[in-house]
Amino acid sequence: MFSTHTRKADLTSMAAKKRSVIGGVDTHRDTHHAAVIDSTGGLLADHEFPATAAGYADLLAWMRSFGRLVAIGVEGTGSYGAGLARHLACHKVTVVEVDRPDRRTRRTKGKSDPIDAIAAARATLAGTAMGTPKTRTGAVEAIRALRVARQGAVKARTAAINQMRGLVTAAPESLRAQLTKLSAAVLVSRCTALTVDPTRLNDPEQATTAALAGLARRVSTLTEEITTLDRQLTPLVRQAAPRTSALFGVGTDVAAQLLTTAGDNPDRLRSEAALAHLCGAAPIPASSGRVRRHRLHRGGDRGANHALHTIALCRLRYDPRTRAYQHRRTTEGLSKQEILRCLKRYIVRDVYTALRADFAALAP
Repeated sequence: MFSTHTRKADLTSMAAKKRSVIGGVDTHRDTHHAAVIDSTGGLLADHEFPATAAGYADLLAWMRSFGRLVAIGVEGTGSYGAGLARHLACHKVTVVEVDRPDRRTRRTKGKSDPIDAIAAARATLAGTAMGTPKTRTGAVEAIRALRVARQGAVKARTAAINQMRGLVTAAPESLRAQLTKLSAAVLVSRCTALTVDPTRLNDPEQATTAALAGLARRVSTLTEEITTLDRQLTPLVRQAAPRTSALFGVGTDVAAQLLTTAGDNPDRLRSEAALAHLCGAAPIPASSGRVRRHRLHRGGDRGANHALHTIALCRLRYDPRTRAYQHRRTTEGLSKQEILRCLKRYIVRDVYTALRADFAALAP
C-alpha cells in the first residue's frame, strides 16, 4: 500500500500538471533569468540559466515542470533574447515580446534580474505586453543583416568625409586654396591623387596631405563596399517585396527598412493602424479647450518613420497629387509638420496593402 505521504505527493504532482503557468525571462549576453507565476500572478519560482542551446532547453523544461505553460514573456527578443525566442518558437511555445519596465516602476520596485523576470511574466499575464516577436528565420532577416553592414559603411564614410572637410578648413593655405568649396566626390578624387613625402611628415603641410590621402582611400574603400552591398540587397528586396518596391518614392533602402520593421512573420501586422503605430505615424491627440488637433507620434521604430518621411518628401517634390494635397491643406491652415504627419499616415495605408500582398505571395 502507498503511504499517505506518497499519495499527497502524487496529488500535488497531478495538480501541478493541471495548473496554468506563465513564464517571464530577463535576457542578458551570457545568462537568462527566468521566473514562473501562476494564473493569479503568484510567484512559483525563479532561476538563472546559461544563454546557450542547452540552457534554452533546460529553461523550457524547468518552466513546464510547474504546469501547463501558456506563454512566456521575453525581454529583448531582437537582441540577447533572439536565440531563446527562436528556440521557444521551434517548440510551439507562445512567445510575447516584453518591453523593459519603465523608470517609474523601477524607482518604486527596484532593479534586479529576478524582479525584471517576474515583471515580464506579470505583464504577459495582464495583457499589457502583447507584442509578437520577429521570427528572424527568413529573407527579411537576411536583408536586415546586409543593411546593418551598409548602414555602418555609410556612417563611416560620412564621418571620413567630415574629417576631410575639417582638415581642409584648417590646412595650410597651399592645400586649402585647391581643396576648399569642392563636392565630396571631387574632394575625394583630388585627395587620392595627392603626393606625400614620407621624409617630411614633421611638416604640417605634408602631415595634412598624408591624412587627407589616407581618408580619401578610406572613403573610396567604403564606397566600393556600399556599392557591393547595394548590388546584393537590390535583388533580395525586389524578390521579397515587389509591390512595396513599386510604390511611388520607395527605393531599395526604404523598402528594406520597411521590410525589416515588419519582420518575417506577417501576423505581426494585425492591422493598418498597428503598422502606423509601429512606424511612429499614428496620430496622437493634442487638443485643449476649443482647439482640436493632432500631433506627430514620437514613438515607434524611428528607422521606419524616417523611411516614411523620405517617401513623403519624394512625393511632395515629384507627385502632382501630393503637391495638390499639400496646397489644399495649407489653405486650410495646417502647418508643414501637420501635413507631413497626415501624409505619413496615408502612406502607411499604401505600404500596409503592399506589404500584406508581398507576404501573401511569399507564403508557401
